[in-house]
Amino acid sequence: MTRAIITSVGELPPPLAASVSMEERELIEKLKKNGLPFAVTPHFASLAKPDADDPIRRQFMPSPLELRDDPFALNDPLGEAQYRLASRLVHQYHDRALLLAGGTCAGFCRYCFRRAWLRAPAGFISAQDLEPVLSSLASRPAIREILVSGGDPLTAGNGELADLFSKIRRARPDICIRLCTRIPVTNPHRLDGETIALLAQFKPLRIAAHINHPQELAPAAQNALASAVEAGIPVFTQTVLLRGINDNAHTLAALFRDCRDLGLSPYYLFQLDLAPGTAHFRVPLKQGISLYRELESLTGEDALPAYAVDLPGGGGKIRLSERVIAGEKDSQCGRAYLLKGADGRLWEYPA
Repeated sequence: MTRAIITSVGELPPPLAASVSMEERELIEKLKKNGLPFAVTPHFASLAKPDADDPIRRQFMPSPLELRDDPFALNDPLGEAQYRLASRLVHQYHDRALLLAGGTCAGFCRYCFRRAWLRAPAGFISAQDLEPVLSSLASRPAIREILVSGGDPLTAGNGELADLFSKIRRARPDICIRLCTRIPVTNPHRLDGETIALLAQFKPLRIAAHINHPQELAPAAQNALASAVEAGIPVFTQTVLLRGINDNAHTLAALFRDCRDLGLSPYYLFQLDLAPGTAHFRVPLKQGISLYRELESLTGEDALPAYAVDLPGGGGKIRLSERVIAGEKDSQCGRAYLLKGADGRLWEYPA
């Protein structure tokens, strides 16, 4: 199980706690009343510097900008509700499905696109909720991969994970399990030898680790991730492009090279989803495309993830470049780009 989570300023490391202003303390309490927690693991907090602009600190310390109205914001930015086969199962793409197995995370990332989901934390998936999931997987052989996400599945105990994966394997012996997690960098001791041995029993299984900044690859995280690779578990990484945190080609190049050198495969660099209260983290789209072109010149192909966005409201995932921008328009929410989806339809994303 994960270690205790820090939920108040007084529990932070002393230098970090001393850096928290009275305005930030008041904001934490205000946001808590609105259902948005303050939560960070002791390990992740230990990586942060007291500087207000520190890239680790900014990921868990709230900002008053979260209270600003964003006309483009969506409570369900990816439009997952329209693709639900069951309360915990989303089937948007032909060959893969998403299982919302975990109801909580080991901390609260201020840019999270599932903020609405996590406002009312649920427990790990129950046997009752899992039953229709297994039936759906058994009756849909075209689904070749199940993304186990949430919340973070590794907030559950090994017994719960073993039970879940065993049932998935019985329903679909051939399916690939993709374990989507932030814990290797927020609480790397959770991914210990026992847990890695457990995961290795359920191959084909791969880990999709969410890593945003080189500072997150502390020695403990490096050891945990390298141990998974040594156990024959492929580890892919995904990164969210965040203003003021990693919106620099040299920072990202360093991150992706470090991941590659650990045996990880940089997989996706995501343009920010349009969740409420996160607009201040959003890098302008054309700036992101320009940054990615620079990144291409700094890294080899083996350290270069795909730059992608989930089209707002359910349009699916597309790779970003100038070619997918079909134009601009003044929408009721403001100036927006028109992005071409895989089906040829046009979708709005803020300019």
